[in-house]
Amino acid sequence: MAGLFAGKVALVTGAGSGIGRASALAFSREGAQVVVADVNVAGGEETVALIKKAGGAALFVQSDVSRDAAVAALIERAATAFGRLDYAHNNAGILGARAMTADCSEEEWDRVVATNLKSIWLCMRYEIPRLLEQGGGAIVNTASAAGLVGIWGYPAYTASKHGVVGLTKTAAIEYVKAGIRVNAVCPGFIATPMVRGMTADDAAPQTVVPAGRLGKPEEVAEAVIWLCSDKASYVTGHMMAVDGALTAM
Repeated sequence: MAGLFAGKVALVTGAGSGIGRASALAFSREGAQVVVADVNVAGGEETVALIKKAGGAALFVQSDVSRDAAVAALIERAATAFGRLDYAHNNAGILGARAMTADCSEEEWDRVVATNLKSIWLCMRYEIPRLLEQGGGAIVNTASAAGLVGIWGYPAYTASKHGVVGLTKTAAIEYVKAGIRVNAVCPGFIATPMVRGMTADDAAPQTVVPAGRLGKPEEVAEAVIWLCSDKASYVTGHMMAVDGALTAM
């Protein structure tokens, strides 16, 4: 399959639905072999089936990316299955339960931060050595508009996504001279199961977005593809808002 990433290998976490699935499909469209990772087996296998139906090559690995051993095994499987690793979209994340800062339980805080922030660090911890061996590559982490501004009622989510922003910037500085670019996408309200879970009214979030609509997972995926491509060769340490001007207010 011809494209920007012919002969390359991409890993996408949280690829069983939403933004992760759209990203995996976009990588495949551009010629990459894709390692699809998710804790949800049914969703991950469905993503692989969609890629193969379109003529691409993909492998599903069930993985809880908040656990060190699981991430180590995932990156090893990704690198050995297709012989290399060139790109990673570290996307897995959860919203968590709505609660004011003083009402958020320790258990909920730990669960959200482990899934959203610790997982990004763990993934990069094992991805970066692989990319160094090959002389470079590109990583895109999924942060959030909530990594750029505060969001009422979700303290753990907001803190975790601000953490992703800081971690992304630090890794970008550390590895730019080694040929590894590290960026993040900061989606706003995107039409995914996570956003629909915020309210019983699917239309409610779009009322606060200047663009007047929810974003599409595919629109975030296109940003990921660009950031990984050579077209963004001088872009690293960048937080790309894909939010219909939400954070411009």
